Amino acid sequence: MDLSDKIPGMTDAALDNLRVNAERLGQAGSPSQRTAATAILPAIEAEQTTRKAAKRERSAEASRAAGVKRRASKKEAATAAT
Repeated sequence: MDLSDKIPGMTDAALDNLRVNAERLGQAGSPSQRTAATAILPAIEAEQTTRKAAKRERSAEASRAAGVKRRASKKEAATAAT
């Protein structure tokens, strides 16, 4: 199994750590480490971008759900007041 195959299953913290290490090795590693770091960085960046987009979507969905709940509560309160 290639390291890039493990990326989707990594925690956010592990993925951040991998990125930091890959960036460091890309600058100061041996030639083979630089090559490996350069090869893995796009996969790390793509996974982080996907996760950020999913997090934004979950947040937006939660906001929409909270708005619906607030409107329903206001409507119930207005109906009960009459």
